[in-house]
Amino acid sequence: MQTCQSTAAIRAALAPWHATGGPVVLVPIWGALHDGHLARLTLARAQAGIGATTGTGRVIAALLPAFGAGNTGAPPDLGALEAAGADAVFAPDPTEFHPAALQTALDPGEMAKFHLGKALPGQFRNLATGVAKLFNIIRPSAAILGARNYQALAVIRQLACDLDYEIDIIAAPILRDADGLAVSAENTRLAPADRAAAPILARALAEAMDMAATGVTASRLRSHVRARLEAEPRARVQSVEIRDAQTLASLSGALVRPAVILLAVWFGPVLLQDSCTLPTAQPNT
Repeated sequence: MQTCQSTAAIRAALAPWHATGGPVVLVPIWGALHDGHLARLTLARAQAGIGATTGTGRVIAALLPAFGAGNTGAPPDLGALEAAGADAVFAPDPTEFHPAALQTALDPGEMAKFHLGKALPGQFRNLATGVAKLFNIIRPSAAILGARNYQALAVIRQLACDLDYEIDIIAAPILRDADGLAVSAENTRLAPADRAAAPILARALAEAMDMAATGVTASRLRSHVRARLEAEPRARVQSVEIRDAQTLASLSGALVRPAVILLAVWFGPVLLQDSCTLPTAQPNT
């Protein structure tokens, strides 16, 4: 596995791989490394055709500065990245990837004006700009992203469409602990009592899926989920949204097309996110 800490180094490493014409699959990683990231690398190997007799694909893990700031915490376990399937790791210096003199930034539009866009102003502007830079540097054929932060996934899908990147944006399944809590770097920052309370997110999503199949309206479903979360004393609800799964347009009536529910809930100083796609109502038979 090659480890590259500059744009020039990763481009040099990629040059012979691009020359073969095989797929190059990118796994962006923000924040502390966790099992969900490693699962995405395994999925990336399958997407790249690695292991097949004629497989010529390569998998690139990109360890990115978190929205304009340097990564914090322990250095990533490079051995774990290699074992999970990375052929190369791009770990750019934050001062190179997000230079202080950077003048150009992307506006992610309407998709970034609600939910986490209100809780964390500027997050999606920085995300879109960083991802566009990354796509230009790596030139992948596909990128594997998590679905826990579905709003970020949708922003990146729209970016790839709007800017004509020929990149397949693939959502990896959400990896969950035994109690249902979605695996994330934020979980390690939870106080013990908050960690015990946090699986309320998964339980609320499970209830939402059951209710959606009955034909309940999006507005009623949203109110039920918010009340369910607010009943947990340690939870402070930032946002509950039910949106069109593709456009993230707001929904209020019956769920007659693919929809997604987005949760953002504070536990102490930690903001947890979760999501799931919702079934449409079953027609009467």
